[in-house]
Amino acid sequence: FFKAIKIDGKVIAQEINDEVKKEVEALKAAGKRAPHLAVLLIGSDPASVVYVKNKAKTAEYTGISCDILRIPKSVTEEELLKEISFLNSLSENDGILIQLPLPSHINERTICDAVLPQKDVDGFNVLNVGRFCVDQRAFIPATPSGVLEIIRRLKIETHGKNAVVCGRSKNVGLPIALHLHSDSNGGNSAGDATTTICHRNTPPEQLKFFTKAADILITATGVPGLVTADMVKDGVVVIDIGITRIVNENGKHKLVGDVDYEGVSEKASYITPVPGGVGPVTVAMVIKNTLAAYKNEIDFGKSHSAK
Repeated sequence: FFKAIKIDGKVIAQEINDEVKKEVEALKAAGKRAPHLAVLLIGSDPASVVYVKNKAKTAEYTGISCDILRIPKSVTEEELLKEISFLNSLSENDGILIQLPLPSHINERTICDAVLPQKDVDGFNVLNVGRFCVDQRAFIPATPSGVLEIIRRLKIETHGKNAVVCGRSKNVGLPIALHLHSDSNGGNSAGDATTTICHRNTPPEQLKFFTKAADILITATGVPGLVTADMVKDGVVVIDIGITRIVNENGKHKLVGDVDYEGVSEKASYITPVPGGVGPVTVAMVIKNTLAAYKNEIDFGKSHSAK
C-alpha cells in the first residue's frame, strides 16, 4: 500500500527561480545588464492573460526585465511578423515568447518559426524542435522542460523504465516522449526509457493495458478523470499536465487534471496535484531559458543569427 508523495511544483519552481535570481544579481553586480524577455499577447484569451501575468511576475522576482506587448486580435499575420522581426533585431532583447493559442486567421507555425532560434525561449521554432529530435542542445518547450526538471530534481530513475505519455501535441506530449526515450549519450538530460505514446485514437482497453505497465505516467490530454486507480500499478510516478476548468456539484468552478487524484494517489509513489504541480515549474523554465538565451548557452551557428 502506497500513499503518494505529493510533488509540490511551487517548491521546485521557487528553487529554480532562486537559482536564476542569484545568477542575475551576480551579473548586475559585475556591471552587466539584466536579461530581457519580450512576451507577445495577441488578443485577450483569459487563460493566456493569466499565464502571461505569471511569467512577468516571475521574471520580475528574478531580476529579469520583461515587456508584455498586447496586440489586438485583429492584427494581420504580416503585421505580427514585422513586430517579431523588429524584436529579433534588438540585441538587448534576449528572449521572445509568443503566447499561444493565436487567433484562427494567423498561422501558428509561421509565427513560431519567425522567432530566431536563439531567442526562442519557448522552444517552438522548428529548428529547436529538430535539434532536440537528434539529441543536440536546444530550447525545449517550457512544459516538457518543466516535467524533465521535476523528474531530475526528484532523482526519479528513468533509465530502462517504462514511460507512458498520454497526449501527442507537438508542444507537450511529443517533446516529453522524445526526451524520455532518447539516448543520454548526446550529452543532454534524456531518459533512456522505453516510451509509449497514447492518444485519442488509442482504444480504451489498450490505454489501460499501456498505463498499467507504466513506471512513469505522464498525461496531457485535458480529459478530466481519464486515468483512474484501476489503470495504474503500485509505485507508479504520475505527472498530470492536464488542466480543465469544470463546475463542481456546488456550482463552483474548479481546476482538475486528467488523473483521479484521490484514487491514484493511493497507488502511486509520486503524483503532481492540479493546480500547483507542473504549472509553476513551466513558468520557471521560461525564465530559466531566458537567462540561457542571454548567456548564449546554445550555439546555433552563424546562419541563424539576426540579420
